[in-house]
Amino acid sequence: MEFVEVFDSPGKGRGLRAIREVWAGDVLFVELICSVCSSHAASVCHSCFRRQEKLQRCGQCRFAQYCDKTCQRAAWEEHKQECAAVKSYGKVPNENVRLAARILWRLDKEGSVVSDTQLATLEELEDHIYDISEDDLKDFKVDIHNFLDYWPRSSKPHTVDSVSKILGVINCNGFMVSDQRGLQAVGVGLFPNLCLVNHDCWPNCTKPRSSHPLEEIELRALGKISPGEEVTVSYVDYLNLSEDRRRLLKQQYFFDCTCEHCTNKTKDELKMAGAVVEGEKVPEETVKEITEYSRTMLEKMEKARIEANYNEVVKICRECVEKQENILADTHIYQLRMWSTLSEVLSYLQFFEEASTYARKMVEGYLKLYHPNNAQLGMATMRAGVTHWQAGFIEIAHGMICKAYAILMITHGPTHPITKDLEAMRMQTEMELRMFKQNEYVYHTMREAALKNQPIRMMAEPATESIKNLFRRK
Repeated sequence: MEFVEVFDSPGKGRGLRAIREVWAGDVLFVELICSVCSSHAASVCHSCFRRQEKLQRCGQCRFAQYCDKTCQRAAWEEHKQECAAVKSYGKVPNENVRLAARILWRLDKEGSVVSDTQLATLEELEDHIYDISEDDLKDFKVDIHNFLDYWPRSSKPHTVDSVSKILGVINCNGFMVSDQRGLQAVGVGLFPNLCLVNHDCWPNCTKPRSSHPLEEIELRALGKISPGEEVTVSYVDYLNLSEDRRRLLKQQYFFDCTCEHCTNKTKDELKMAGAVVEGEKVPEETVKEITEYSRTMLEKMEKARIEANYNEVVKICRECVEKQENILADTHIYQLRMWSTLSEVLSYLQFFEEASTYARKMVEGYLKLYHPNNAQLGMATMRAGVTHWQAGFIEIAHGMICKAYAILMITHGPTHPITKDLEAMRMQTEMELRMFKQNEYVYHTMREAALKNQPIRMMAEPATESIKNLFRRK
């Protein structure tokens, strides 16, 4: 490939390193094999993964859904064997089983290397079958059994060991694929080259969620990478304590993280810090007490959120935020999680002014913790900018949207749908800001008239599923 090569990374096994200088926003392309999550199978196109209200169902299997004939034709090469298998099986297996079948059909047809740029065969990827916990092993065996029932008798037979290998690789190396806005995971895919990229909690690359599974997926540099330097991504969200990140990595990816940030517990103190009020630090015991209280309230909030009881979510968050005020620092991760949820749900309920306050606090805290080109920081800043625009705070809104656009141009690139939407928003807020500076009264009058002429629409419902993880959760 143009930018990277495979090498033996000390203490990590194989990895990828740069063979030429790479700058922020530079991309490396790898191929993708994917399948739609069963839970979203009726709401997204199985070709482009776009959300659509009206989808056309495959006339044969009655499972696959498409935007139109163009998407159906584009997906037919991947779908035709799946179509016959689903029809014959009489039901639809989960996304892991369907993805494993797609991979084996392609391997049977094209061999172990399925693209010219592939740096490793699927057989060379880790499966960690012998490291799977007892509970997970039960589910794994069910998947194997379901695969063997699903696999057509007319296709090339495969042994239990080969099926286990593919399912293990998916379990350990699978990536989530998002809808066209990059906001919700709706599928799972396997990227042979990205599976070689090792983890670092403070990485030099990012992989934006794919906006179109039929196109190549992008690995993007977050800054300058020198020749010989290892290329890394983060498998978990940095907005966790080093101890929690290491536990998650050990549990899901079966390795002990020895990166600099975990070893030195970088920024852990900030993430659990108490506030400084009038030059005096809040006593540690008080901080610990409110931290424990916040952990309990976060569990209650998450339960209400899953049940879509958003008024209860707001009640819990407001109560918790009131207790946290002047006790926890603005970088305390429990306070940041409360602000994030509260701003999102208040926006959904159209309390935009209050939502903007918490969104702004959230971004200010994130700026002190995240890498300046972190995709999660960019997405949060974008959401805060939109919330301020909805609240009528055009100056702050435009500034935030410009900052978000600069980050997402690096992490997502100019052709990603979410970046295109943000560019349109940036141009709109720039125009509105000029109008605002010329005459505030006229601006607000025109804004109110425009809002009155349009029926109020509810915001998109807050996602019940977290999208912070780069790699797929089991």
